[in-house]
Amino acid sequence: MGKKKVFGIFFREKPAMMLVTLLNKTHEIYASSLAKTVDCTYSHVVKILQEMNKAGLITFEKQGRLKVLTLTSKGEEVAKHINNIKNLL
Repeated sequence: MGKKKVFGIFFREKPAMMLVTLLNKTHEIYASSLAKTVDCTYSHVVKILQEMNKAGLITFEKQGRLKVLTLTSKGEEVAKHINNIKNLL
């Protein structure tokens, strides 16, 4: 069984990869760019991001018409743990 498949057993792949992508970002990330990165529809990404926001994992910072995504300290901690588990598998 491949690493990706094993990881998917423990975590829903797209939300987990969204957090890891935000953790490892090198530039500002928006919902549309995140959707492309994790190969997911924009509407699905927005729905997941809203849940993550309610859970205190991310914040939205409005910049004009765009919302920049940022991990909270709690979100960063969760993302680091997910990333470590991904690397162990």
